Amino acid sequence: MNYQKMLEELVTKLDYRPKLLLHSCCGPCSTTCISYLINYFDITVFYYNPNIEPKEEYEKRKKEQLKFLKNFSSPEKINFLDCDYENEEFKKVVVGLEKEKEGGRRCSKCFTLRLRKSAMVAKQNNYDYFGTTLTVSPHKNSLVINKIGEEVSKEYNIPFLYSDFKKHDGYKKSIELSKKYDLYRQNYCGCSYGNNNQKYN
Repeated sequence: MNYQKMLEELVTKLDYRPKLLLHSCCGPCSTTCISYLINYFDITVFYYNPNIEPKEEYEKRKKEQLKFLKNFSSPEKINFLDCDYENEEFKKVVVGLEKEKEGGRRCSKCFTLRLRKSAMVAKQNNYDYFGTTLTVSPHKNSLVINKIGEEVSKEYNIPFLYSDFKKHDGYKKSIELSKKYDLYRQNYCGCSYGNNNQKYN
């Protein structure tokens, strides 16, 4: 499945600006996604990442997300919706998977936790779509993420915005935009279990 092509086909058919709740894993990953989506959607960035450890790292990444939103040049306002840390919720869903390799079942559980929360909040607040920036990373399996999004979409009866933002040099663009906006780029995904398994930079 070419999920980015599906997104591109969708936006060409839009005759209004839908409200999008965009789950963001971090500021750097959001750069490419927001710069593309802002042309078609009214975006609220949803920062829900209970997997990020330690708490200081979580706060640092949130600060960088807000920094980007503040400095990003856009004709349209971009809203920000914060969430409680909820690290214990992440710990619960990955019990028994602590030693899994990065990209395995632990990550799928983590994706599901974050996308389910995004769908629930989007549904409660009458958004037209929910989506995520996770697919911009070459370290993330877009097929897995989109399949989870599809399942959660059915569960909460709200459309999921399919994507594969790494297409068309999306990840490369995120690096360039991060430099432009002087954003801190982390060198691991988030949780302490995967910290030593996957280096990003």
